[in-house]
Amino acid sequence: MAVNLVNVENVSKVYGTRALLDGIFLGVSEGDRIGVVGRNGDGKTTLIRMLAKLEDADTGRVTHSGGLRLGVLTQHDSLDPEATVRHEVIGDMADHEWAGNSKVRDVLTGLFGGLDLPGFPKGLDTVIGPLSGGERRRIALAKLLIEEQDLIVLDEPTNHLDVEGISWLARHLRERRSALVCVTHDRWFLDQVCTRMWDVQRGDVYEYEGGYSDYVFARAERERIAATEEVKRQNLVRKELAWLRRGAPARTSKPRFRVEAANELIKDVPPPRDSSELMKFASTRLGKTVFDLEDVTVQAGPKVLLRHVTWQLGPGDRIGLVGVNGAGKTSLLRALAQAARSQGEVQPAGGGIRVGKTVKLAYLSQEVAELDPTWRVLQAVQAVRERVDLGKGREMTAGQLCETFGFNKDKQWTPVGDLSGGERRRLQLLRLLMDEPNVLFLDEPTNDLDIETLTQLEDVLDGWPGSMIVISHDRFFLERTTDRVFALLGDSTLRMLPRGIDEYLERRKRMEEAAAATATAAAAPAAAPAGAAQGSAPERSAADQRAAKKELQKIERRLDKISEKETGLHAAIAENATDFAKVAELDAELRELSGERDELESRWLELAEDA
Repeated sequence: MAVNLVNVENVSKVYGTRALLDGIFLGVSEGDRIGVVGRNGDGKTTLIRMLAKLEDADTGRVTHSGGLRLGVLTQHDSLDPEATVRHEVIGDMADHEWAGNSKVRDVLTGLFGGLDLPGFPKGLDTVIGPLSGGERRRIALAKLLIEEQDLIVLDEPTNHLDVEGISWLARHLRERRSALVCVTHDRWFLDQVCTRMWDVQRGDVYEYEGGYSDYVFARAERERIAATEEVKRQNLVRKELAWLRRGAPARTSKPRFRVEAANELIKDVPPPRDSSELMKFASTRLGKTVFDLEDVTVQAGPKVLLRHVTWQLGPGDRIGLVGVNGAGKTSLLRALAQAARSQGEVQPAGGGIRVGKTVKLAYLSQEVAELDPTWRVLQAVQAVRERVDLGKGREMTAGQLCETFGFNKDKQWTPVGDLSGGERRRLQLLRLLMDEPNVLFLDEPTNDLDIETLTQLEDVLDGWPGSMIVISHDRFFLERTTDRVFALLGDSTLRMLPRGIDEYLERRKRMEEAAAATATAAAAPAAAPAGAAQGSAPERSAADQRAAKKELQKIERRLDKISEKETGLHAAIAENATDFAKVAELDAELRELSGERDELESRWLELAEDA
């Protein structure tokens, strides 16, 4: 029987006149992996702070088992600014001692990319004071994970981690024996790590068995039976359940909830978006040209980030952009944005960017734009536009769109200066969409947004007709809102990844292994044979590389057309389900397209290496 580690008995917490938590009973036992979700401001952080005894309850009590070894990651670290990374993370361990410890090596490599902490000016001997908030947070997480605990409490552990770091952290936590309580908005991470969920809502905490996918199903079922939630929210939950049930690109196994019940709940829910219809509508708004890049080089100061990039963003394209930190993702968006705003007059360091004449760009950067703090929320939105056309005959007023993004009628009259960071982010997104752009650049749009707001944003983007590029470390959001993934792998190239994030992680792992092998070979005092260089493969010429890139573009356009045809064929098979001859004919055509897709993807991978 599992030992009980923490008991929360009849706990309440009031701020001002609002009861954040009201008479809560909870427990954490050995082996528990608990994810905590809920809207911003509903008390998630307060709950785990009381759980860890960092904050006192107004009523009730929290008890820990005797000798409990507790590790806590809060949103604000307590690192000594005058200490070095070595002092905070490694402590008094000698070099041979920590270097021989597999856990220490795994944590340093997983969170920092290597034992010598590449990216830190003096490696382990870097002083903490001048470091950024993200770097300090990784140091605090490393310090926590190197130690042994019975229970780990984490508040937003994936903040400031890239896709690789999040993937490593999920694996590391799955392999640890410690119990876990984790607040995060990263739904992929919750599905990978957690086996129970706590949903904090209006003073209560609802418990669910299973990970995030199980939670979505159980919550949708509970709301359907109880019929206590508004129809809009119920439909959003069912829509997300439908996407999860029908198979997210990065999931290798089906969710654990009951398949029959899930299928019954979503039988009348259409796919998240009609890609073919949106593509047609986007073409009428944008024409044939959106952004054409020819032999483009992008620099940040003297550093060359991208070299000889030939690429095209077409009407209706929904692109996810991933890559190592510092590879040039944001710099690429800025180069495109500068070209769009200057109508092609401002060009990058090399090559040229051609911008469509009808392009109307909205760019959500990582920095939250400052607004007049005395404005009311509704006033800030109406200053852009009173009504917005969302396509396919859908129109919303400023007030209706505010409600979609979680600003109820009372909240719409709140001064901007009184909003939280997440609320300001929501308001920034709102103002962008109110301006009716036909091209969207979203750079880390999920920062500071809770899961409910993320599902609302995804719902709005599902019906939004235009071209879109999304940079995000939130794997779930990226897969949910985009159709293709491109990667900047740190080698000055831009590559399409047919298999998405999984392929990106595989490629990065191979690159790291190759780099390690090269370093090992360089350290070994062996003389190379005299004729070795002559036998090596010759470098491809610039002309060959350009030809390969153009063929890549043709393949990518053909793959898009195949996807559209496959969507149409699936719909036709559903319509003619009782006509077996017709279904057989359509199925044969579908198999033929699938074979062509496999050949094209294989050819694409060959060309990607040459380009």
